Amino acid sequence: MSDKPVAEMSFEDALRGLEEIVTRLERGDVPLDQSITLYERGAELKKHCETRLNEAQMRVEAIRLSEDGTPKGTEPFSA
Repeated sequence: MSDKPVAEMSFEDALRGLEEIVTRLERGDVPLDQSITLYERGAELKKHCETRLNEAQMRVEAIRLSEDGTPKGTEPFSA
């Protein structure tokens, strides 16, 4: 498991880390203290992945279409 700060991780790295944590916790052979630490890290990774997905969705939604439905360009997303 990577000790890299979550904020510096790519979506793919964070997702892999989260999958690894879920697998370890599901096995049930991790001591309680370590399980809590893993769960906390997993929650942090999950939040990071959700944030990255939301950012990507906003970028996609900001693509403008022409009258015939083809992409015409992009515009900044405003919340």
